[in-house]
Amino acid sequence: MKLHTAAILLLFWLGIFTVHTVKGNASSQSMRKFNCVTLSTKQLNIRSLVSYEKQQVPTNAIMFITAGGIRICVSADQRWVQTAIKRIDDRRAAKRK
Repeated sequence: MKLHTAAILLLFWLGIFTVHTVKGNASSQSMRKFNCVTLSTKQLNIRSLVSYEKQQVPTNAIMFITAGGIRICVSADQRWVQTAIKRIDDRRAAKRK
């Protein structure tokens, strides 16, 4: 009877370990859903931008995310883009304080 109980406990712990390991591996990998393929040429309203992501493949670009969740890709080497990135970073830093 003790051997039977020990075997059940061993299977239980192996199951918990396996589920935890698989869940950790799947959630730790970055799954990028959106890639910049075409770039917008229009200057965006900096006040409506809440976040950004840098991208280098397939093209060097910045993906801005608006308050409404819209993703807009622009060329990373434009001057206004660098200004927008700095403002977003400044806003983030101010919220952390």
